[in-house]
Amino acid sequence: MGEMIGMIKLCLVGLFILVVAGSTQAAADGHNSGVDERRLAGAPNLPVPLTLLTSAVDKGAVCIDGSPPAYHLDPGFDAGKNRWIVNLEGGGWCDSVRGCLYRKASRLGSSNLMDKHMYFAGIMSSSPVDNPDFYSWNRVMIRYCDGASFAGEGYDAGNGLYFRGQRIFDAAIQHLLSIGMASADQVLLTGTSAGALAVMLHCDQFSGFFAGAGRGTTVKCLADAGLFLDAVDVSGGRTLRSYYGGVIATHGVAQNLPKSCTARLDATSCFFPQNIIGSINTPIFLLNAAYDTWQIRESLAPDTADHSGAWRACKSNRSGCDAAQITFLQAFRGQMVATVQGFSGSKTNGLFINSCFIHGQSENRATWHADASPAIQNKDIGKSVGDWYFGRAEVKAIDCPYPCDNTCHHDI
Repeated sequence: MGEMIGMIKLCLVGLFILVVAGSTQAAADGHNSGVDERRLAGAPNLPVPLTLLTSAVDKGAVCIDGSPPAYHLDPGFDAGKNRWIVNLEGGGWCDSVRGCLYRKASRLGSSNLMDKHMYFAGIMSSSPVDNPDFYSWNRVMIRYCDGASFAGEGYDAGNGLYFRGQRIFDAAIQHLLSIGMASADQVLLTGTSAGALAVMLHCDQFSGFFAGAGRGTTVKCLADAGLFLDAVDVSGGRTLRSYYGGVIATHGVAQNLPKSCTARLDATSCFFPQNIIGSINTPIFLLNAAYDTWQIRESLAPDTADHSGAWRACKSNRSGCDAAQITFLQAFRGQMVATVQGFSGSKTNGLFINSCFIHGQSENRATWHADASPAIQNKDIGKSVGDWYFGRAEVKAIDCPYPCDNTCHHDI
């Protein structure tokens, strides 16, 4: 009897392994497996495994430490099998050898230190409830490990630092094209923060990969929290301009900036979106908070400019801002609104600037398309982006000044 029970247990274990293996293989092949049925039933998003792009190493497309670039791919299913979202991960920049050495020892500079799985949310979600327009698409997150918005080209032999962001972008997109994206019907390049800046820098190049394919692929771009302004800080200086100058010099970015900009302006100016968005030919959607908290902390009132610490409370929580500080922030909002005036004149472009204190809203379930998500004129971000992408409506939404919007999710 004991032997029989043992054999039954072995059979059950074997059957379980076969079921799991079959389900995993089906998901990898993009089939509508049991996993996809769970998604359609509203199950939580599942972890998406990391894939190392080892073939890119021979092309010199490597992270700061020389490790291979990487991505996460959640295959599309049903109506989304031939549709792709390519997301360029964000994560700041390094503007000096010292800063890049620090980054080299983190997930932002080495694929050896990246999490082996990632959970997708917001525009990357596989839930039809959370992400009704894009949930079934092939969704790819290209990991960020170069420190210059996928735009650098250089090598520091003395410190063993590889500045190969442009090569990473090229190699990753070519790889995705080779595994099915070349036959896509619809494609969206997206990114948040430094990834959003990368989207603006590479939007037309990305579109060019599909030119002449004969399929009439719809290609558009979405930049979330990437409208970094060349703004004056609280001490009268330009902290972010100085920082960007270091990024460009350290990584050799100048050669990869849009020629339409560098023909008339210096390289540092051409790393600022306000000087390049007007010449992007591919349809693009700008999503940004008018009171971007990263820019408040690191560009407008960084510790190096806030010598007395007067902005410390305001930077931590909007309720800590006094009247003069709010006036200063309203002027920053005014600069942002003025920056997009010409951009918004194009019928193919989209715009959503809300009066929230936050940085990044497209990759978060609560701020993308939930019951209490931020909205302008009763339309939330997910619905706005979907309406723009599919041509259901023109979207040029600019919120009234703070504190009029009670739908915001503010950073604290």
